[in-house]
Amino acid sequence: MAIVVVGDKAGHFGLGTVGEGTDATDLGLPGGQHQLVEAVIGTGTPVVVVLLNGRPFALSGIAREVGAIVEAWFPGQEGAAAIHDVLFGIVNPGGKSPLTFSTCVGVQPNVYNRKRLGEGFPAIGGIEPVFAFGHGLSYTTFSYEGLTIEPSEVPVDGSVTIGVTVTNTGAREGDEVVQLYVRDPLASTTRPVQELKGFARVSLAPGASVRVELELPADLVSLLNPGLVRVVEPGTIEVMVGSSSVDIRCKGSFELVGQVRQVGEDRRLRTAVRLLDAP
Repeated sequence: MAIVVVGDKAGHFGLGTVGEGTDATDLGLPGGQHQLVEAVIGTGTPVVVVLLNGRPFALSGIAREVGAIVEAWFPGQEGAAAIHDVLFGIVNPGGKSPLTFSTCVGVQPNVYNRKRLGEGFPAIGGIEPVFAFGHGLSYTTFSYEGLTIEPSEVPVDGSVTIGVTVTNTGAREGDEVVQLYVRDPLASTTRPVQELKGFARVSLAPGASVRVELELPADLVSLLNPGLVRVVEPGTIEVMVGSSSVDIRCKGSFELVGQVRQVGEDRRLRTAVRLLDAP
């Protein structure tokens, strides 16, 4: 197996390939690094790529051809030990990407919380992310089941509890990051196709389960109306729970009821998390 380490050189104002004042015209690996990776792949040797970088690269070709990619960013002085432990299975990674890895620079900005027409009109091909926001693999797998949304009708100044049972379906202990997304399909201003509103990291032994409950306050689905006043509006809110912004495992909805409510500076800004024994 070949472990190929590629990426950026940090440096401000053109002293590196990424950093303050260091822009780029494309999202490819700098210099001849892409050709290096392709040459190693061409030998028929199984390849694992380790990325040391400060920005997301366009990796569509490499992602299809290599066995795995370890995203290490700029990991600091203990980075080598951490990468070693992940590569050799001493540590089971559980991180999720806070960025979207696009196919090319021409589809930028490509973000998970885009507006409905963000894919072009009509929708253009090739805009699907190579690695979506929230994506991340480990040496085990997880299942989601038993979605509950209580209550089904929520006052515009209330909160709703979204529950799901997560089970480690693999053979190794590991961490999963449960992600809660919402969508407001009909509002006084256009809303994103999805917005991350909460998450919970859980550690599970093989075969173990946990009940994850996320209490979502109505304040977190507020919006700026056409008069630039922050309000909570009555209506349907769609709920999506999953392992990434594209790997959605459970869907549902609830109704916000009441009159339009103006939200003040004391609004709640966090989704509370509770971990319970699985039924």
